[in-house]
Amino acid sequence: MVADLVRVEHISKSFSEVMALDDVQFDLRPGEVHALLGENGAGKSTLMKIISGVYTRDSGDFYVNGTKITGDLNPQSAQSLGIGIIHQELNLCPHLTVAENVLLNREFTVSGVLNEKKQNEAVKQYLTTLNLDIDPSTRVSNLPVSKQQMVEICKTLSMNAKIIIMDEPTSALTEKEIEDLFKVIAVLKNEGHGIIYISHRLEELSRIVDRVTILRDGKYVKTLNFADTNLSEIISLMVGRTLTEKFPRIDMKRGEKVLEVKNLSSFHGVGVKNVSFDLYRGEILAFAGLMGAGRSEVVRAISGADKMSGGEIVIHGKPVKIHTPREAIAQGLFCAPEDRKRDGLCVKMTLRENITLPSLDIVSKLAIIFRKLESQKAKMMIQNLKIKTPSMDQYVKNLSGGNQQKVVVGKWLMRDAKVVIFDEPTRGIDVASKIEIYNIINDLKRNGIGVLFVSSELPEVLGMSDRIMVMCNGRITAELITKDTDQEEILKYATQYS
Repeated sequence: MVADLVRVEHISKSFSEVMALDDVQFDLRPGEVHALLGENGAGKSTLMKIISGVYTRDSGDFYVNGTKITGDLNPQSAQSLGIGIIHQELNLCPHLTVAENVLLNREFTVSGVLNEKKQNEAVKQYLTTLNLDIDPSTRVSNLPVSKQQMVEICKTLSMNAKIIIMDEPTSALTEKEIEDLFKVIAVLKNEGHGIIYISHRLEELSRIVDRVTILRDGKYVKTLNFADTNLSEIISLMVGRTLTEKFPRIDMKRGEKVLEVKNLSSFHGVGVKNVSFDLYRGEILAFAGLMGAGRSEVVRAISGADKMSGGEIVIHGKPVKIHTPREAIAQGLFCAPEDRKRDGLCVKMTLRENITLPSLDIVSKLAIIFRKLESQKAKMMIQNLKIKTPSMDQYVKNLSGGNQQKVVVGKWLMRDAKVVIFDEPTRGIDVASKIEIYNIINDLKRNGIGVLFVSSELPEVLGMSDRIMVMCNGRITAELITKDTDQEEILKYATQYS
């Protein structure tokens, strides 16, 4: 009988007074994809960091290839055992070539001189094994995200990894790029590699996954053969209850026009050209399109994060000048950005400080912050948004992705909003947290606020919006009424380049 590549039993781990893992078990077999599922904060990342040597376990047994690991692992010793992890946030040096990244700290040298030709030839062999058409001499910064992810996989294989952990590998990929990734995963399976697959995009599991293990609140729930279960059962096990409605859509009559954007252009990113649209009170307007279509560039220009090269913004019939986010906020226009950690949060500050940061004028006077009032406001928002935290003084970097996203949203709900923009609001968060975000968006809609959101998930676009603006190559190619359209029509306009 072939030994499990990895097996952990009775694993526990705590951080101060917070129990992250409590008596958890998991195993991985050769040639399988084993999905590790659970809500944000369920303990998935903690378990993977223990397996990859980033964290040490408090208790429990750990086996690799049938051999019990008696001491603590570190990343180097885990790597020597054939364990590799591909993080959601890629860990590459963009200024180096593909070959230089793959062989970083393991360079081919002759008498201290780098042998680039030999390096490129060696990396080319790994790329060929994965059926990847990537030039090893290409600088990584010149590759799209999907190709950079393939470089990470190649780097892991070059370290002789038989156990590969993939954390949210498809969160930033298009459908075509996801297909390419799945082809690579099939190659790895056929060669006997075991893959631990973490994803919140449950609909993709049926295409690659053999088994699923579910964690909830740091505890082991169940392991199932994927062929013997379904998504409804998986979701129910993840959240501990049945979610009857994936998209809690509400219908209501829209109000007056709150925002007009006329002939907006911007040279940032992929650039946008002559984009025009309207947004009404109590309406949810979605922006759909493939990656690189210009959706994020539009909302960044509107919210003052990027400079407009042309066009006009009108709020409640009054033309306004927005050059900075501060000016957008003054006009009642708020944006929850795509990269919440980089652009939406101060991760080294507390939950309380993040929530009240844009509203210091409300909780302070003459540069003196009234801590009691600040705490009251933060506590109210934490309760209203159901943010899971041991304390309002918890550092935001220690919160799960779903709770971080709620903080990004919550800090604007203290202000008098006219327009709220969400850029990929549910990326990388679990199904239950998604529904909580949808309910927050619905509350804004009920209160007569205009909501604009960008999403790469077409079911989400169709499930939550009233109207859809489809973009391709930096321009709007269609305006669709949500109830009268479908995914096929959206994709038709999303690929209309001419």
